[in-house]
Amino acid sequence: MTQSPAGAVVTGADRGPGGQIARLLAARGHHVLVTDIDPASANAAADDLGGSATAMAVDVRDQAQVEAARDTIVARAGRLDVWVNNAGVLITGPAWEQDEAARRLMIEVNALGTMNGTVIAIGAMRGSGGHVVNIVSLAGLTAVAGEAVYAASKHAAIGFSLSTMADLRAAGVQDTDISCICPDGIWTTMLHDKLDDPASALSFSGKLLQPEEVVEAVRKVLDEPRLVTAVPGHRGLVARLADLVPKLGLAAVPLVVAQGRRTQRKLLARGVPRSTAGD
Repeated sequence: MTQSPAGAVVTGADRGPGGQIARLLAARGHHVLVTDIDPASANAAADDLGGSATAMAVDVRDQAQVEAARDTIVARAGRLDVWVNNAGVLITGPAWEQDEAARRLMIEVNALGTMNGTVIAIGAMRGSGGHVVNIVSLAGLTAVAGEAVYAASKHAAIGFSLSTMADLRAAGVQDTDISCICPDGIWTTMLHDKLDDPASALSFSGKLLQPEEVVEAVRKVLDEPRLVTAVPGHRGLVARLADLVPKLGLAAVPLVVAQGRRTQRKLLARGVPRSTAGD
């Protein structure tokens, strides 16, 4: 007999895609634990969902805090069905211009945080099954000028996710899935604030996604799990081709960066207000 939806966790759910993913899960009947490193932000996100959500401050780098999130949702909803690792940090610029603290922050939040959430969620899903959805990035699929450390953290997240799926199946676990969503640049206030940042040019080189497009990708994999979903799909194909022949891919990077810089300049010239970007 098919079980009805129970508990879900979304990390970094304070705004943008995270907040909208939490809303999607609530609409699908889940009780959602919305987490953020900032307690006020987590509370605001939960208040937006009313009785369908509980707030909790969680630093995804801390295993004990992630375990506490698991225990909280299981106690509140009875079991854990869905865990979305959405929390992430982006600091742009060449790696040699970033200090150790910046490098460590991106690796620990984007990679270790995803590992913590995935492993702890899998432990809670044993026996009842479930689905881990990792919000990664196109930066996890290919070279990204200006975002080397960020790209490294996202490559790690995808490598970990796929390898863990291989381990689950090798162990005979068939009722637990992991899906990775790899979006292009998302038009949020965070991206708006990087309009004058040349190191962010690649994020502006394609169609700027609306948060709703990422949420739709999540909805699709919840209905039909898929290991890797690029958003949009054609950009994922380009990224994979660039990775297939690295020399040609790297040779094309300056052209793509130039396209991104043109978009940045156009948006700056138009004076696009911050309010047009998603939260």
